Amino acid sequence: MRLPNNLSPEDEKKFKDIYAGISSESRIKESAKNMQHGSTSVLKHSIAVAYTSFYLVRKLKLHVNEHDLIRGALLHDYFLYDWHNYDNNEHRLHGFFHPGVALRNAKQDFSDLSEVEQDMIKKHMFPLTLKPPKYIESWVLCIADKYCSSKETAEGIYDRLFAKEKNDKERSIKHERKSE
Repeated sequence: MRLPNNLSPEDEKKFKDIYAGISSESRIKESAKNMQHGSTSVLKHSIAVAYTSFYLVRKLKLHVNEHDLIRGALLHDYFLYDWHNYDNNEHRLHGFFHPGVALRNAKQDFSDLSEVEQDMIKKHMFPLTLKPPKYIESWVLCIADKYCSSKETAEGIYDRLFAKEKNDKERSIKHERKSE
């Protein structure tokens, strides 16, 4: 998924620094092995959602705690399992229950989670989670997550439908280059 690229160099550095802090203190990189939507890993999805959230607050000039926004968004899907695996129906209602699992994992790895970050993680699936978000950061996360999820799912469908055509075209281009 292509991310918006209108953050200033200072904002890009701030984002990367917060991500570096999280990745050095947690198991977040483990989420790279699990798929989220389409062909997007949970890690890439979480980074895209956090970046999009930060982009939105900049674009809309919202006054939020940017550190909590980025960190909460990076941890919103910190469930650390493959939800596509339906063994024993364990993850069948993933959409309803993964925010609680993500929050539990985040609390295990971060003893300093703010109230805002906890609200973001716990309520990012609103309206599936019945209680609405309490903070602006949580609402921004809800919007960014739904945007990124929709885009990733649509791209996954497109890739699946047209994978054969794409592979045929790539083979044709390689063949043309060899014959030149």
